[in-house]
Amino acid sequence: MTATTETSKPAAALPDPTPEALHSAVITWFGANARDLPWRRPEAGAWGVMVSEFMLQQTPVARVLPVYEQWLARWPRPSDLAAEAPGEAVRAWGRLGYPRRALRLHGAAQAITERHNGEVPSEHGQLISLPGIGEYTAAAVASFAYGRRHAVLDTNVRRVFARAATGVEYPPNATTAAERALARTLLPDDEVTAARWAAASMELGALVCTAKSPECGRCPIAGQCAWRLAGKPAHVGAPRRGQTYAGTDRQVRGKLLAVLRDASTPVPQSQLDAVWHEPVQRARALDGLVADGLVEPMADGVYRLPLT
Repeated sequence: MTATTETSKPAAALPDPTPEALHSAVITWFGANARDLPWRRPEAGAWGVMVSEFMLQQTPVARVLPVYEQWLARWPRPSDLAAEAPGEAVRAWGRLGYPRRALRLHGAAQAITERHNGEVPSEHGQLISLPGIGEYTAAAVASFAYGRRHAVLDTNVRRVFARAATGVEYPPNATTAAERALARTLLPDDEVTAARWAAASMELGALVCTAKSPECGRCPIAGQCAWRLAGKPAHVGAPRRGQTYAGTDRQVRGKLLAVLRDASTPVPQSQLDAVWHEPVQRARALDGLVADGLVEPMADGVYRLPLT
């Protein structure tokens, strides 16, 4: 199972743990250590799972929890969200960041209402055909909401697989064909175990096999981990991408959207101008929001969240 990647060289002659051994250890650990998260409860349903997957992209659980609860209280079904203007989804998204996710979720809710009688579909092919749904989200919803057998490859899972099976500290910056092939190799044969494995390996990456400070002493597969057994070789591939925020267009976009979210009526240009001192960057950020469909310009130089 140990394989080379384009970013580093694995250690030679390391034990090659069987998938079954990994499944048993990680799933048993998950049963004792899984967090009680609202989207994991039966009452969340497929819609709750889908909402959580949109919100959790590049956003920590602690920030998602209050927004998730408010969202589901207001829009407990896809049809409830579909009946609202897309700007209301942007408003309710608050400060989660990457607000285009709100528009995509609104678009998915409309498609579910129109094509699937308001019920989140269970088939991967139907899920991936919805607006804003990619390979990962389709697999996650099918697996977590319906117990289907799919390889669910988020950042946490990719890191666990890179270390345990491939012997490198970090996966490549973008998911590769080799990673997908490895995930399929590791996927349990039966649906129930596969769905449990998907959730368990993700939780292991989130809580124990973390990016900066992995706690190998708590890891249920430390004795089988190729990276640990190789002496934890340092990452030698492409530099890890850091995320900056202060002073970026993304920060300016957030400030502009905050004004529009808090306003009950359209906002004049002068009010938006007050949020950022640099006019060229401010104009670029506002133009980007308009191009992304997050803001609608109106006559006389006023702006609002989108109604259509």
